[in-house]
Amino acid sequence: MDTFQGILAHTENITIRWSDMDAFGHVNNSVFFTYFESTRISWWKTVTPNDVSWQDVGPVIINAACTFFKPIIYPEIISVQLFVCPPGRSSYECYYKIVAQDNLSLIYAEGSTKVVWVNRKANKSIPLPEYILKNLPNHKVG
Repeated sequence: MDTFQGILAHTENITIRWSDMDAFGHVNNSVFFTYFESTRISWWKTVTPNDVSWQDVGPVIINAACTFFKPIIYPEIISVQLFVCPPGRSSYECYYKIVAQDNLSLIYAEGSTKVVWVNRKANKSIPLPEYILKNLPNHKVG
């Protein structure tokens, strides 16, 4: 965790499905990004007001990375920890740690994404909304 500079914002427990595995008998590498996505969206749901629609403005992932340490094999329940970093004008970094739910010291993977808020019609970045900003570290509300 020493490399992570953000704060723990959310943890999502995910039950591994048989269909998450590939021909090599472990969770396919691409599915790790789905676990990141599920966790990130779950966090957004907890901080976004109910009347907000992401049809016109909202998040776009412009960069994603993952380092794989151990294969995940069915059956397993994982905990995906989401860490958020201080914001820029229109973006912020997320970091993820995937661990075994019953053994938090067993690290399967670590990853990151860069999130940019955009006006979808104009296809341009826009300032982060206050409901996101107030949940990021080092942000002064108001």
